[in-house]
Amino acid sequence: MTDVVNNKAHHRFELTVDGHLAATYYRISGDVITFVHTEVPSELGGKGIGSKLVKGALDQVRSEGLKLVAECPFVKGYIDKHPEYSALLKA
Repeated sequence: MTDVVNNKAHHRFELTVDGHLAATYYRISGDVITFVHTEVPSELGGKGIGSKLVKGALDQVRSEGLKLVAECPFVKGYIDKHPEYSALLKA
């Protein structure tokens, strides 16, 4: 399993597992990143790949000092379950 990569050209964080690409898509404006959609291929479903992807993305958002908006229900749900990331949310 590889690390989560920020593919800035495609506006998504990516995680490749067993040849399948999971991605969470975003828009960025100034110092605010908005997560809009997360896709995990069915082949990777139920393995925690989406959570690993989002955790890796949020860790990078934190390290870059960005604020985030969770339009994506999966990202919002992850933050709800992991309140240590709630400080990243744009007020």
